[in-house]
Amino acid sequence: MDRKSYSARTLDPGALKSFAHPLRLRLYELLEERGPATATQLAGLVGENTGATSYHLRELARHRMIEVVPGMGRGKEKYWRVTPGGFSYGDADPDPEAARALEFLLDDLVRQRGAELSRWREEERDTPQEWVRASGLGRRALRLTPEETTAMRDAVFAVLEDYRALSDSRLPASAADPGFGHVVVHFDVFPVRADRDPEP
Repeated sequence: MDRKSYSARTLDPGALKSFAHPLRLRLYELLEERGPATATQLAGLVGENTGATSYHLRELARHRMIEVVPGMGRGKEKYWRVTPGGFSYGDADPDPEAARALEFLLDDLVRQRGAELSRWREEERDTPQEWVRASGLGRRALRLTPEETTAMRDAVFAVLEDYRALSDSRLPASAADPGFGHVVVHFDVFPVRADRDPEP
């Protein structure tokens, strides 16, 4: 089954297998959340030594998940950032190892979304009001055909792609600007079985 991708690239099986590693996922999340950082800074955040974080950062860079920020750092010091443009996981690969990696990554995506939503509910009360007013949580249950669902999905992703391109055009200058926030958008669309047992 082919899905339209709105990302700059779709991860190939090698990248999927490399990315499906708990520490690499955490390093990627930290770079995405906090902006550019060195291996030493990241080591302190994840409780690993710099050699380990350097190795895993190089692995992420080998698959173009992250890149060195030009002009940042002194001497041999490297600042890493998430590669602009985003990526998608694509469809299941016939290679069993790549298929298992995709399952791991999708499960981690669900975990990350739950953690981010829970964290927002805790942090909302201490967040400046302009950000609270700009945020939104929503859920809609719709009666649609597969074709209508596909059209809606593509329309939402097209809007998100416009804003992703705007965000990417501001990196890395906006990372330290207090006028900008790290904004996360979750979007899921999937059918719910009508014959499932109702939840209590």
